Amino acid sequence: MKFKDKTKQKIGIIGGGQLGKMMILAAKKMGFYITILDPSKDCPAHSIADQHLIADFDDSQAVKKLAQKSDLITYEFEHINVEILKKLQAAAYQVYPTAHSLEIIQDKYQQKKILKENQIAVPDFKKVDSPAAIKAKAKEFGYPLMLKSCRGGYDGKGNFLLKNEAEVEAGFKALGAGKKSLMLEEFIPFKKEISVIAARSLTGEMKVYPIGENEHRENILYQTKVPAQISAKLKKRAKELAQAVLQLFEGIGIFCVEMFVTEAEQLLVNEIAPRPHNSGHYTIEACLTSQFEQHIRAITGLPLGATNLIRPAVMHNILGSGQSGKAQLIGLDLALALEGVKVHIYQKSISRPGRKMGHLTVTAAKLEKAAANALKASQLIEIKGKP
Repeated sequence: MKFKDKTKQKIGIIGGGQLGKMMILAAKKMGFYITILDPSKDCPAHSIADQHLIADFDDSQAVKKLAQKSDLITYEFEHINVEILKKLQAAAYQVYPTAHSLEIIQDKYQQKKILKENQIAVPDFKKVDSPAAIKAKAKEFGYPLMLKSCRGGYDGKGNFLLKNEAEVEAGFKALGAGKKSLMLEEFIPFKKEISVIAARSLTGEMKVYPIGENEHRENILYQTKVPAQISAKLKKRAKELAQAVLQLFEGIGIFCVEMFVTEAEQLLVNEIAPRPHNSGHYTIEACLTSQFEQHIRAITGLPLGATNLIRPAVMHNILGSGQSGKAQLIGLDLALALEGVKVHIYQKSISRPGRKMGHLTVTAAKLEKAAANALKASQLIEIKGKP
């Protein structure tokens, strides 16, 4: 099959954070022209974008201007006004992943409902609108259970673990006290949480990456180890499940499908992200084609790249520590002195406790060696706020 020169296309990205920055780094290697839209003048992607439209994400005129400057639009996060994207598509602008798939995924209740209706296993769930409704449904599930905002949650925000009935009022209040749509979800005492990074192109071609095994701390991804320590049978099922999800949502681009592995070796889909994902950062150093390059290939109709794992890898997030303030990087030289360590600093000007400020990836011949060096490096490098 012959392809036209796709790199003549101009790409618009809604969002100029670290994911946007890494998309641009991959796109520029292939010669694409990139315009970003982000309200922050010093966002991570600012210094490498060809153009930066400084405007709020909900500014419909600014998003339209971005579309007019671009041959296609993509985005680095899913909390976007989908109605703006729907209007762009109706006016024949190209948006990938599509507004339709984003609209469903934005609402966790609708996301789970469609998955369940299509025989894709998920934790049991119910929509709730009051403490009384939560208590009534809790009798079906039993405690503990998860109370979730249907929209807008990330890194554990929008989730509240209810250990018993006495916590229901507090959980309801914490998540908006009826001002937001809520759902109750069965608590899964999972054995492992895994991420499956998969891509689907405009041509329908699909590729799935080696499966990552995630560890969270305080609801924020702490590290991802690849390959996941699960059976070959489970890996095959997880890849097939991710492909089924992409087909169901008619996904274009990179999607991350997070799954629980239960003690009974059952796979349950937890959440879907229609974009490159934190747990896929390992692909930059550890795979033949990074998730960011793959995303650009997919949305422009280029052939997808090979996803082979070059060496086992561990990706470790670098979170802001100490107090909030001007970001101060400490220990980069010490971390880089360790074998196999690659460090990515996002260049966010302000550090806050728990904020994702960077990540490091360690590759090695053995996963155990990568994990050991990742732990050492994470203890040597720090980004903290300077008052």
